[in-house]
Amino acid sequence: MDRNRRTELLAASQSQEVRQLAETFLSERAIAEELHVICPPEIGMIMMQVREPVCRERFHLGEVVVTRAEVAIAGFRGWAVRAGSDRETALAAALLDACAEYDSKMANQVTELCDLTAQRIAADERSEWQELLATAVAFEELD
Repeated sequence: MDRNRRTELLAASQSQEVRQLAETFLSERAIAEELHVICPPEIGMIMMQVREPVCRERFHLGEVVVTRAEVAIAGFRGWAVRAGSDRETALAAALLDACAEYDSKMANQVTELCDLTAQRIAADERSEWQELLATAVAFEELD
């Protein structure tokens, strides 16, 4: 899994799961000793872009509240941006990103969390499409 996809999925992962895995990693002495917070969790606003579904053109929907954080473990940097104002989870997500760069065993655990998140997102999208399918209009062509 590439880093862009990993950070995208960490941003969408359930808060409790992100914090729990981060706490597991922090219990390892080497991680706790080497951890440096580069940018503590900051709450701010960013412009949200969306793509309209017909012509696939991007447009600015509006500003949304986000929290960002950045850490380093033995020189391996990790960062996160999550929607909302949950500082603890943003810091935990940054830690998970750094851990994935730092250690392959940890990377596997982070990838498992990301895969679970991707499956949940896909299931939610399928469910949403099933609900929308009932509103579809079928046209017949006349000769």
